[in-house]
Amino acid sequence: MKVRIDVDACVGAGQCVLAAPDVFDQRDEDGMVVLLLEEPPAELEAATEHAALLCPALAIVVDR
Repeated sequence: MKVRIDVDACVGAGQCVLAAPDVFDQRDEDGMVVLLLEEPPAELEAATEHAALLCPALAIVVDR
């Protein structure tokens, strides 16, 4: 699995961080997403996919 982020689309809702805190974080200054793991390990794949589904801006793309 490989994760890509469209920072320009991100609205800073933080749903990704709540769903997969080991994969995503937010910048302190504006709340925009920060990708911590571009290739999450197998045990984080379900949470990562869930985070992508929760993103209101569809700013997370998961490639298999």
